[in-house]
Order: sequence, then structure tokens, then C-alpha cells
Amino acid sequence: MSTPEIIRQGGPVMWLLALASVSAIFVFLERLLHYHRSQINSMEFLNGVRNVLKRDNVVEAISICEATPGPVARLAKSALMNREHGKEGVREALEEAGLLEVPRLEEKLNLLATVAQIAPLIGLLGTSLGMMDTFSHIAQEGLYARIPELAGGIWKALICTAGGIAVAIPSYAAYNYLVSRVNSIVLDMEKASSEIISMVQDTLQASDGQET
Repeated sequence: MSTPEIIRQGGPVMWLLALASVSAIFVFLERLLHYHRSQINSMEFLNGVRNVLKRDNVVEAISICEATPGPVARLAKSALMNREHGKEGVREALEEAGLLEVPRLEEKLNLLATVAQIAPLIGLLGTSLGMMDTFSHIAQEGLYARIPELAGGIWKALICTAGGIAVAIPSYAAYNYLVSRVNSIVLDMEKASSEIISMVQDTLQASDGQET
């Protein structure tokens, strides 16, 4: 039996599940691409910025940060823009920038989690409607109720149950995978932050040395 035929026999509830499934797939692919772009080789990037700063070229370093995708590059830019405020000012700037980056990473994940949670409930709704159809035929026809009509309601109920579970399982797995990617990027940001502070501090010390 083809997928469109299964959706048709499952009734309107299956169309809701199909819509939820499409939404989950869209969110997963969009977030996956976003995280792929965001997770750069932080140490290699910061070493490149450090080499530029050693030549006392802060403007070029900021340009490199702007041209590099990902939260680590934006953290580095924020630190460089606030370098005149000293180590504590840089640290505060990094904390504020980090608070902005985490919601960006977690964006749309709630939709995926919602699909994983409500898909079985939507399927249960379809199951209930299918069983209501079955018992409605029994109530109307009594002993003369025809098997195909009864089977249609039961078949509808089973399709909706299976559909809800089929949407929920991959959605939940996709959500957990994306959360693990977010945690990995956040950990990378935390490691990079200490390196950024050290890098900016070295720049400030070099500038003070040149002035004296």
C-alpha cells in the first residue's frame, strides 16, 4: 500500500501528522546545516587572529572575525571591540556575547521537541476517532454490522497509532542529536573564550610595551 493511500485511509489526523513530519524534517536539516557552518576549527582560527594581532593590525583581525562564520568568531570580534576596557571588560563582553549566541543555537529546537511530544497524542486522537467510527457502526447496525465497515474503523485507528509513533521516534532522536551538537559548540565556545582573553591580554601588553 502506498504512502498516500495510507494517509487517505488514516483520515484527517494523518494529514496533521504528515504536516508535523515535514516541519520536523525542515527544522532538522536547517539546524544541521547551521551547526555545520558554526562549528569551525577554533584553535586554528584564533591562531590566525593572534598572528595578525602580533603585527598590531587590529582592524584586519576584526575583518577576519567578520568574515568567519560561527559563534567563536563573533566572540573574538566582541572581545577585540572591547579590548580598551581591559581584561574584565573583555570578560564581560564575552559573557554578554555568549548569552546572545546560545539562544541562536537553540532556535527552532523547541519545535522539534514539540513534534516529538505531540505526535503520539495526535495519533491517539486518530485512534480514538477510528474506534468511535467502529462502535458507531455497531450501534447503528447491531448484529447486521458488516465486517468491512468495522474493519475500516479499526484500520484507521491502527494507522493513526502507527503514524504518531513513526513521527515521534525520529523527531525525538533528531532533537537529542541536535542538542548534543549545541552542547559541543557551547563547550567549544567556553574553551575559546579563555584563549580569546589571553590573546587580547597579550595584545594590550604589547601595546603598553610599545607606548613605554
